[in-house]
Amino acid sequence: MANATRTITINDPVGIHARPAAQFAAAVTGSGCTVTIAKGDGAPVAANSILAIMGLGVKNGDDVTITVEGDNAEQVADDLINTLTAAN
Repeated sequence: MANATRTITINDPVGIHARPAAQFAAAVTGSGCTVTIAKGDGAPVAANSILAIMGLGVKNGDDVTITVEGDNAEQVADDLINTLTAAN
């Protein structure tokens, strides 16, 4: 099973709010992979949970790291980063 990690800086003025959290969680669920998301050096949370993502309190300028485990992890990680940045 492959692993992939990506880190990005959130550039949305309101950070990760309900809509992008919901879109990201739906994409994670659809990927069939195990995915976590972490803010800065904080503990990772399940990325398929809107409430867990919202609970991170990600604001504009914060770094987030996603870790993907599963088949096609590299492609899934790239797709999820695109989903997160497009939702902003």
